[in-house]
Amino acid sequence: MRRDVTFDSEGAEMSGWFYSPGTPPPWPAIVMAHGFSATKQMVADKYAEVFTESGLAVLLYDHRGFGASGGEPRHQINPWLQSRGYRDAITFATTRENVDSDRIAVWGDSYSSGAALVVAALDTRVAALAVQVPALGEELPPADGDGSACESMKQLIRTGSVEPTADEIRGPMPVVWDDQDRRPSALKPDTAFRWFTSYGTRSESNWTNEVTLVRPKSPLWQPGLCASEVSCPAMFVVSPEDEMVRSNPAVARDAYERLPGPREWVEIPGGHFGLLYHPSETFDQSSSAQSRFFTKHLLRTDV
Repeated sequence: MRRDVTFDSEGAEMSGWFYSPGTPPPWPAIVMAHGFSATKQMVADKYAEVFTESGLAVLLYDHRGFGASGGEPRHQINPWLQSRGYRDAITFATTRENVDSDRIAVWGDSYSSGAALVVAALDTRVAALAVQVPALGEELPPADGDGSACESMKQLIRTGSVEPTADEIRGPMPVVWDDQDRRPSALKPDTAFRWFTSYGTRSESNWTNEVTLVRPKSPLWQPGLCASEVSCPAMFVVSPEDEMVRSNPAVARDAYERLPGPREWVEIPGGHFGLLYHPSETFDQSSSAQSRFFTKHLLRTDV
C-alpha cells in the first residue's frame, strides 16, 4: 500500500511515500506536502491513508530541507522553492506506473496551501485542488486589476532566481517555544506549541524545532491573487476561529471568491490545529469532506 520513493527537485533528493489504492488502475493521484515546518509523519500521512482508502493514489513528500528530504539550507521555508517542489512532485507522479496523468490533484495544509494554490493556477496538469486552514496572509492582498502581480509570481516559479536576499530572511529561530519573552518563536499561540510538541517530539516524526523564514519582497508572496486563474475544482477547508495570524479566514474567503471554476467552502470549528489531531472527530469531519470532494472530481464514473 505504501512505498518509499525519491525524486529530484532543484538538485535535492526529495523523500516521499507513494500510496497505492486497492482498486483497478489507472488511478487518479493526489500530490500532498505537509504544512509549516512539519513532516509527512505529522498527521498528513493519516489524510493520505483516508484518500487511498477512497480509491485514490497519493504521493506525500517532505518539503525540501525538511524531514527526510535533502536540500540546503536546512529548515528554510522558501515559498518559491516549495512551489517548484510541488511541480516536480506532479511530474514524478505522472511517471508512476498505473497513475492517470490527466487526474492529478494537489493538496496543501496551512502555509503550503499558498504554494498549492499558485501551482494550481500555473500548471494545467492540476485537475483538482484542496487546501485546509490556508495561510494566505494576514491582510487582504492589494488590488491586481491587470493580473501583473500574479503573473510575476508564476513567472518566478517557472524560471526566475529563487535565492532570497538578506533582507528577506528571518532566522533561524524556534518553530515554537513556551516563553516568548525569553526566546521568541516563529509560531506564538499556545495551540501551536501544544501541537508541535505533541507530534513533533515523537520518535518517528523526524522533526526539528528550528526554522528560517523567507518573506519575499519582489515580487511579494500574495498567493490569493492567483486564485482567479485556478480553473480546476477547488475546496477550501477553513476554521472560522483560526488563531494563526497568517491564516486569516477573511483572506481565505477573498481568495475563494476569486475562483472561477467549481468550488466548495467548508467551515470546521477547532482552530488552526484542530484538523491535525488524529484520531479525532474534527479530523474525521475534515478528511471525509475532502475525500468526498476528490472522489467526486477525480474518480471516473464511465468505466
